[in-house]
Amino acid sequence: MSTFQDLGSLLLVRGADELDHAGGTLYVHLHRVAKRLGSLGASESLILAGLAHAAYGTDGFPTHLFDWQQERPVLEAVIGPEAELLVYRYGACDRETTWRDLAEHNTVTDRFTGTSEELSTEELRDFVDLTIVNELDVLDHAPDLKPKLHAFLQEQLPRWQSLTSPAVLADAHRSMDL
Repeated sequence: MSTFQDLGSLLLVRGADELDHAGGTLYVHLHRVAKRLGSLGASESLILAGLAHAAYGTDGFPTHLFDWQQERPVLEAVIGPEAELLVYRYGACDRETTWRDLAEHNTVTDRFTGTSEELSTEELRDFVDLTIVNELDVLDHAPDLKPKLHAFLQEQLPRWQSLTSPAVLADAHRSMDL
């Protein structure tokens, strides 16, 4: 079995297919995000992070499949340290503190610990690509959230265009008819 399949099996064991999410279940959403990242040329680590991005819950989806304090090594053993760190950062991100000024400060604030971390250019790109692709998937599959998400992306994309990959930026513009 591949790492991707191993992770998919682990997500099923953890109940991702039993949790409602935009366009079906969390499991389906996670797969769509990973597939979209793959279609946009993402690295294997970013694709795996896309498949597991809600493992510790997120600021916008508090339900978690893994306990971030106790089970990070479990997820890391399956997807590797690079992908797990991105999953952790994504889940731990305090969106209100981080998102608006991310391009100016390159810093992600951890909602679990209250600490902040400055990211490298590559780390920022992966973090922003994952964030945009996740929001685009929710935009595509949650009609009730469309006005709010569309407004958010219209505001953030100009701020984040220097951080994101050209493929993700182009996909966002196509998806939003910008």
